[in-house]
Amino acid sequence: MTNLYRLDAPASAIAAAFGAEAGDDPWTGDYVAPGRPAPVIVSDGRGGSRRYLRPKLWGVPPPQGTRPVTHVRNLQSPFWIGTLRHPELRCLVPATAFALWSGSGGARRKHWFSVASRRVFAFAAILRQIEDWPGFAILTTDPNRLVAHYRPGAMPVIVHAEDHDRWLTADWREAEGVVTAFPSQLMAVGDTPP
Repeated sequence: MTNLYRLDAPASAIAAAFGAEAGDDPWTGDYVAPGRPAPVIVSDGRGGSRRYLRPKLWGVPPPQGTRPVTHVRNLQSPFWIGTLRHPELRCLVPATAFALWSGSGGARRKHWFSVASRRVFAFAAILRQIEDWPGFAILTTDPNRLVAHYRPGAMPVIVHAEDHDRWLTADWREAEGVVTAFPSQLMAVGDTPP
C-alpha cells in the first residue's frame, strides 16, 4: 500500500474535474503523506446533488494506540463497517499519482503510478472525526497485474469516473462493488510523477 501520493493541481482545477465547489480551499498542489492535510471530495448528504472540496488529514484515529490508520483493507471489520454503511462518511481523495517502492534494503526504488487518461483521478476513502481530528483513510484492495509486478500486497482503490456518485451516495451493497483493482491497461508507471 502507498504512504505517499501527489496532487499536482490547484483547488480550482480539482473542483472543476469533480464538479465540486472549491470554497476557500487554499490547495495549490503538493505531495501528501500520512498526517498531512489534503483536499477530499464530499457529497452534501442529500442525494449527492452537490459536491464540495474539504481539507482533511490523512489518517483516522485508531481503535487502539496512537498511530493514525491510513488504509482500510478489511471491509467486514466492525471498526469500519458502520462508517462504510453511511454514504455521508465516504469521500473521494483526488490524486495525480501514487508511489510504491520495490526492492529491498539499499536497492529500494520508488515507482509512480497514475491513470493514463485522467490528469486527476480519485481514491475511495472514508471519513472519521473524533474531537479535533478530521481525517480520512484510503481503501485498498488486491493489486492489479501492473502494481503487483512492482509491489505485491495491496493497492489503493481507484474509482472510475462513472462510479464517483455511486461511491458518494449509494447504499453500501451497491457502493461495495466499487472496491476492486483498477485495470492495469488504464494505468501508467514511471520513476517520476507524471
